Amino acid sequence: MLNRFIATTICLALTAMLFGCDNAKKLDVSYKWPIIDGFPKPQVPTNNPMSHEKVALGKQLFFDKNLSANKQQSCESCHLQQYSFSEPLSVSVGSTGVLHRRNAPALVNIAYNKTLTWAHYGITSLERQILLPMFDESPIELGITGHEAEVLARFKTQEYLQAFNLAFPRQPVSFELIVKALASYVRSLISLNSPFDKYAYLSDDDAISAAAIRGMNLFFSERLECHHCHGGFNFTQSTGHEQQLIDRRPFHNTGLYYVEINKGEFGYPSKDIGLADISTLAKDNGRFRAPTLRNIRHSAPYMHDGSVATLAEVIDIYAAGGRNIKGGQYKGDGRANPMKSQFVKGFELTPQEKQDLLAFLDTLTDETFLTSPEHGMNKKE
Repeated sequence: MLNRFIATTICLALTAMLFGCDNAKKLDVSYKWPIIDGFPKPQVPTNNPMSHEKVALGKQLFFDKNLSANKQQSCESCHLQQYSFSEPLSVSVGSTGVLHRRNAPALVNIAYNKTLTWAHYGITSLERQILLPMFDESPIELGITGHEAEVLARFKTQEYLQAFNLAFPRQPVSFELIVKALASYVRSLISLNSPFDKYAYLSDDDAISAAAIRGMNLFFSERLECHHCHGGFNFTQSTGHEQQLIDRRPFHNTGLYYVEINKGEFGYPSKDIGLADISTLAKDNGRFRAPTLRNIRHSAPYMHDGSVATLAEVIDIYAAGGRNIKGGQYKGDGRANPMKSQFVKGFELTPQEKQDLLAFLDTLTDETFLTSPEHGMNKKE
């Protein structure tokens, strides 16, 4: 009982303490969120309230390759359900074959994220974020820019017109409505049915093993510091919901790189310097958003560039206080990066403790989320 109480308290500490805010955006009360009793609801823009009709339309659009100019990709091409709506590639590949510089983030509980890309503090709504893969030209993802009329015409079939009319009565099909429907579907991707949830929030003492409980205690300890960047019920600091008072948009340099950029000048590789790309501030070099750890076992590879293959390797990097790359293009000792987060200070683990920590991370897997036709497309669809 004590362990479960500690876990529940710590997970909700950063969020429950913020309850009571009366500035939360109003929600459509007709939409039933699949969340645990007592949990706050996600924030939803007032001009795009949730509805089951919008979610159904958004789901149809999410899996439709007609949304890319050349009909080669859908949103699902880079966000596959069995991988927690991420993909098993180091970096994404656009519809025209262009390699991107970043790993496709998992879309689990994305409705609770305060920021919605790896390193941009200004993109805080799904409606804005979704515009990037649709219309961005560098790099190209769906590649709609320059093909707007052609792509939009594909969604004026009888089937789609009926779906649009149910979701947005008496409104003509437009990219604005497509974006709103996609945002509604992605917001509906809620995962709160893991063994950890059953243990911590539903009082099921047998939901997780003794090894996982030991790993949980390590995770929430000051010795390892994991919960400082992966805290709250969504296991990430970047969290927002209807009752949150403080606008929290944290980004972290985890000592993954420390390469020589110019003679005597060191930092993250110039191909991706993280938040500094947007802020232009030197202090933001190498800072990225900490992703949720929910379903983390199924969203490999890891880090913003997919450069870490396994969770065991991730733990080793943090235990060392950063990554020391001894040769090659990115040679350098990330442990010495002066911009590194104060929480990435290194620690020692016995082999058993490492296995216990991995066992705990496995309890964050929600099998229903990864397999349910409610979220994905079954064979008949």
